[in-house]
Amino acid sequence: MTTQFADLARRASEDGHISAEELLSLRQLGWGDGIIHRAEAEAIFAINNVVENPSAEWTDFFVEAIGEFVLNGTDPRLMCDEDEAKWLISQIDHDGKVDSMAELEAIVRIVERAQNVPDTLKHYALKQVENEVLTGTGPTRDGGELSDTHISAAECKILRRLIFASGGHGTAAVTRFDAEMLFRLKDATKDDANAPEWADLFVDGIANYLKGFHLAHAQISHERAKELEAFIADNKANVGRFMGRMAQSAPDVANNFGKVFGKKGSNSQFEERAAEGNIVTQNENAWLQGMVDADGELDALEQALIKRLSEEG
Repeated sequence: MTTQFADLARRASEDGHISAEELLSLRQLGWGDGIIHRAEAEAIFAINNVVENPSAEWTDFFVEAIGEFVLNGTDPRLMCDEDEAKWLISQIDHDGKVDSMAELEAIVRIVERAQNVPDTLKHYALKQVENEVLTGTGPTRDGGELSDTHISAAECKILRRLIFASGGHGTAAVTRFDAEMLFRLKDATKDDANAPEWADLFVDGIANYLKGFHLAHAQISHERAKELEAFIADNKANVGRFMGRMAQSAPDVANNFGKVFGKKGSNSQFEERAAEGNIVTQNENAWLQGMVDADGELDALEQALIKRLSEEG
């Protein structure tokens, strides 16, 4: 972190205000070497903790800078490891809750952008949003407000983004952890005047869990991503020389290389997994019955869910 960046951060932390000029300077200095470093990220958090009436421009900068540090501060890019997840949670959870819309948006955006994030961060993000939906306290973005009397459109949008995020529990796949959270929210607000988006989110989410699927290797771990990057870096020249020799000595083989060494049967495997996922198993059916019977009644959303499942076969 440069001295200029540190001075700007200190002044902003002292007076609780960040001007447009100071924000521009922070942006220019922060990306001066193309990387947001941990000291800079922590200074940005310190400003966010004290800034009064943060502007939309500040929130955009905060979300972008924190996401850049967590996902691209170290290789491999677009990956968040356990240490980075613990650091992010410690910065946000210093007082036991998400304090600002900037912090909430940063978490959601990181999970959206990431190829994968640790379960600790996935669970933390969902629990924070669930708590804010149920209590009506805490920040939100996306042009709406939280409420403890109903589920708002803004809350639906945040929940949908998290549940179907690429870095979530499965790429665009809802898991049991997500589905049970949706049931808890449904039970807690079933008599409230919820936003129209809530019914669609609940039915979409539970149906996806019961009838969707995700490939076992759709998301690779942080460690495996590093191994693959190292392998590619070490073997890039060798692969190039191999292809060059093949083109010279056996052009017919080289021209059909993709057919010979391609992903044989990959489409059929995908289709088989999709067909399997479309079947509600005995265990999934037992889970659904248990969730529906928990409160002793079949409410409107549960009826809509059962209708969807019946129509889809």
